Amino acid sequence: MKKQPEVTAQTKQNLIDAFWSLYCEKRIEKITVKEITQKAGYNRGTFYEYFIDVYDVLEQIEEALIPTIHELPPISIPNQNMGMPLDMFMTLYEQNSKYYSVLLGDNGDPAFASKLKNSTKPVIKQAFLQEDKIDPIEFDFILEFVLSAMIGIMSYWFKQDKMLPAENLISLMYDLMENGVMKRIQSNMI
Repeated sequence: MKKQPEVTAQTKQNLIDAFWSLYCEKRIEKITVKEITQKAGYNRGTFYEYFIDVYDVLEQIEEALIPTIHELPPISIPNQNMGMPLDMFMTLYEQNSKYYSVLLGDNGDPAFASKLKNSTKPVIKQAFLQEDKIDPIEFDFILEFVLSAMIGIMSYWFKQDKMLPAENLISLMYDLMENGVMKRIQSNMI
């Protein structure tokens, strides 16, 4: 007897939702399969039809949230201006804010930020490294710095309940990238 795909997908999603509600409250090492199945209303056998363990649930959630190279929009560099695609990151972050705010938060998965950065680096590198003047090794460090800052500031923005309008946040990030932190601080002191 074949299972219906809609029922199977819904069962899996119910288990994911049960895991996620627990993960929002406590660290993964404190979550048990028993808790997940009780919360979702299934037995342990049903859980193991979809997942190996609780870490597999988290891995599958993260894999669904990490954009592939083909899902990211192409990046163009108008007028040779060294600008990062902040709108793309903001859209990606807002679409997945329910998960990103937890995964990138204090109790989230430390490896998730690296996975997110590594998924976007190839697209950005491809756009910028077409210029012969850029040292690829140095650019890799620059990219790591910028992506870490972008992920950090967006995580902080969500923790602060988006108290700064999105347009202002993007403008601030562009200004910080183009002019630097110290220049921004000094301009506010005048």
